[in-house]
Amino acid sequence: MKSIFPLILLLMVLTVRGQDKSPQILTGAQQLDKWLPEINGLCVALFANQTSVISGSHLADSLKKLGLNLKKIFTPEHGLRGKADAGEQVGNYTDPKTGISVISLYGKKQKPTQEDLADIQYVLFDIQDVGTRFYTYISSLQKLMEACFENHKILIILDRPNPNGFYVDGPVLDSAFRSFVGMQPVPVVYGMTIGEYALMIAGEHWLSQDANRAFEQYQKDQPLLIVIPCMGYTHKSRYALPVRPSPNLPDMQAVYLYPSLCFFEGTVISLGRGTDKPFQQFGSPEFPKDLYSFTPRSVEGAKNPPLLGETCYGFDLSQENIGNGSGDRIHLKWLLEAYRLYPDKEKFFLSNKYFNLLAGNDQLIQQIKEGKTEQEIRKSWEPGLKEFKKIRKKYLLYEDFE
Repeated sequence: MKSIFPLILLLMVLTVRGQDKSPQILTGAQQLDKWLPEINGLCVALFANQTSVISGSHLADSLKKLGLNLKKIFTPEHGLRGKADAGEQVGNYTDPKTGISVISLYGKKQKPTQEDLADIQYVLFDIQDVGTRFYTYISSLQKLMEACFENHKILIILDRPNPNGFYVDGPVLDSAFRSFVGMQPVPVVYGMTIGEYALMIAGEHWLSQDANRAFEQYQKDQPLLIVIPCMGYTHKSRYALPVRPSPNLPDMQAVYLYPSLCFFEGTVISLGRGTDKPFQQFGSPEFPKDLYSFTPRSVEGAKNPPLLGETCYGFDLSQENIGNGSGDRIHLKWLLEAYRLYPDKEKFFLSNKYFNLLAGNDQLIQQIKEGKTEQEIRKSWEPGLKEFKKIRKKYLLYEDFE
């Protein structure tokens, strides 16, 4: 195969010149010299979506141009180019730009099969996470880790900064409420990069029994998990995402509000899907008519949003001062106010109990119904957070915020 190192050097120069809003931070994917030589000439699979970008080019496109033997691409929720709705089923297909087979790992099929990995030696993982338990990319990560380890395939994680990595907060998940929007016993905001999180999943034996056994057997002599860390990043960093991580998180304000507002997904309240400000506003047709108003419509990434075409009255949080480093935490005040304003309390929470899956317990819903204050609710989180922080520290790759 023709040498790829001149192309590597060129791509590295372009990457540095074409940096995003945080030029001092280099993602794992951008540090090509640290991982490309490892996989040159081998059969490789890529787990990626629209955030898998270096110097303005999708990583799949870049690897194809470099002449690497990229056999297939796995994708999480929202698909390879990131345009599918939340929860929308995306089938397998051939990517028209690269001609590579794309396998969706969201929905009924959540992990690669033995057949999918039979002709693969290395799997690259390059996904921009937002650092919240109910954001499904970390659930896809666990399923991918299990598949790789069970089949003795090497997984290389190209780490990326966590835009909400500067604090830890929220209730720790009770395993009785384990689902694809919460698989591990962690708080809503866990303050770790995707690479650190993978080390924790493996180190705490949260994988399947066969995957745990394989990891223990091979990791010391022939590592099954390799993390390429970011350069210039710490957990004090405020990293501005160069690409929206999913269709309904269009900017940093939405990313910072997401940990607090996602609870509304388990209620009858709209949080702005189908508007220009998703996850930056919330409302209902049942709220007082003298409040701020918006009307959800059908748009790309939210084709059939909750309360489609209905005028909702509520609150605009797009100018809320959040994520500025002062008192960073999950805010319950908006959820509590919405419950107070909603006239029919029995219909506020969805009957499918999705709210409990988002909360990771059935305690939060009871606390709200009982009229507990935000301070009282937050106090109930403290024992779980204290224990989790001890676990978290064992796997940190970067300077912490504390």
